[in-house]
Amino acid sequence: MPGARMRRVNEAVREVVSVHTAELKDPRIGFVTVTSVDTSPDLRHARVYVSVLGDETERDLALEGLTSSRGFLQAKLNEELHLKRTPTLTFEYDPSVQQGMRMSELIDEVVSSQDGDR
Repeated sequence: MPGARMRRVNEAVREVVSVHTAELKDPRIGFVTVTSVDTSPDLRHARVYVSVLGDETERDLALEGLTSSRGFLQAKLNEELHLKRTPTLTFEYDPSVQQGMRMSELIDEVVSSQDGDR
């Protein structure tokens, strides 16, 4: 569990990356949401978790587009946050949103089947 300082750094990196991801002109990057960031304690690396609207192909294309835009996003981090080091960004798909939607669907199915039994 990261300390308060690392949580603030993670949130600041998430905000900057989120804002500037929306500015990217890469057609591979569709509807992407930055869900969280995990920055290493030495600030050398930051793993950026993203949720992508679409199928697996669109997800892979979005991750490729984000990876190719890494330099631009790191430059924006450097401009806005003035950290001791600018972390190297890596992007990973965050399945939690999709899992949450699936859980919601399953709950709705159970509720509707119970309503039908009455």
